[in-house]
Amino acid sequence: MISYPLGVIGPWQIVIIALVILLLFGGKKIPELMKGLGKGVKSFKQGMNEVEEQINQADAELNKPGKTDSEKEEKKD
Repeated sequence: MISYPLGVIGPWQIVIIALVILLLFGGKKIPELMKGLGKGVKSFKQGMNEVEEQINQADAELNKPGKTDSEKEEKKD
């Protein structure tokens, strides 16, 4: 028999949670909920990519050849 420490979700707990969700929302609402969740995750990833691109652009601009250290410091502020 497998014993799980407290705080760890085992396979039976996942089955029970899935059944409770099915009872609360019904079979027709679950695909709509998952679609909304998927759109939210996609939007979050796009936002993270945009922030990463902005950081990379700022870093590239600060590290252009020919700039002195004082010019780099001015750009940071």
